[in-house]
Amino acid sequence: MPFLIILVLGFIIGVVFAQTARTGSIKPIVVSTIIGLVIGLTFSMVRIVPAGYVGVVDLFGKVSPRPLNSGVNFINPFARVIVLSVRTQEDKETMNVPSKEGMNVALDVSVLYRLDPGKATEIYRTVGPEYQSVVLLPQYRAAARGVTVAHEAKALYTSEREMLAQGIFDSLKNLVEGRGIIIERVLLRAITLPPTVSGAIEQKLKAEQEAERMKFILQKETQEAERKRIEATGIRDAQEIIAQSLSPQYLHYLWINTLNENPNVIYVATEANMPLFRAINPDDELLRKKPIAPKEQK
Repeated sequence: MPFLIILVLGFIIGVVFAQTARTGSIKPIVVSTIIGLVIGLTFSMVRIVPAGYVGVVDLFGKVSPRPLNSGVNFINPFARVIVLSVRTQEDKETMNVPSKEGMNVALDVSVLYRLDPGKATEIYRTVGPEYQSVVLLPQYRAAARGVTVAHEAKALYTSEREMLAQGIFDSLKNLVEGRGIIIERVLLRAITLPPTVSGAIEQKLKAEQEAERMKFILQKETQEAERKRIEATGIRDAQEIIAQSLSPQYLHYLWINTLNENPNVIYVATEANMPLFRAINPDDELLRKKPIAPKEQK
């Protein structure tokens, strides 16, 4: 497109100079035309690279080693500018990978990556703008298969799942980092095993969890039995100590103190100057009272 603009501008300039040569004078229209041509040529040298992108300058097949940063850039008007994104991108893949047992597992994986701005020109020159499908995706699948084949299928259901994702990340990083692609993270989104295999794994995990639960119950019951034994030992020792210190006078003293705390107890003196204690229930006392006869009231 810039090349066509320059051709048109050159044609207009040629026509203007030819007209000037015939008339021998420069008319105002010629001046304005020349100014317009200069402005148009200047604008054809301006290239704007959007934010989050870098520009690669291609002049008739010769690629400039220096990429263009985002913003306004001035370049040769005959050159093309190929814009490449350096933002973080996500690629989602669903692939069948083998496990250590030889079973096929459906793996749903996402990889977060971005282009190294410093190697954008090399990527364009050696691979092209579609570097994802040429470099990243084949290596991505190869890294996933190379890691899963070293793990058992049950590892995908346990804590080894994160180790599996880390292994894919390390392998893929070593494969593509030298080509100018920066791997940020690998995520295992979904894992699908054959129904028979997944059912067997779930039953095994359930049995293991049940065994752990029974261990907890046995440990709890053992601790409870130990607590009861210690409690019984303490009660026995306390009873033995109390039995050694009991006497009739001490029991009589305890009985008196107990009655003293009861408000429904009266004290009656005896000839031996020993108190006679009697507990009184106010309700029973009212029932025992006889009503006054009519004759007694007169």
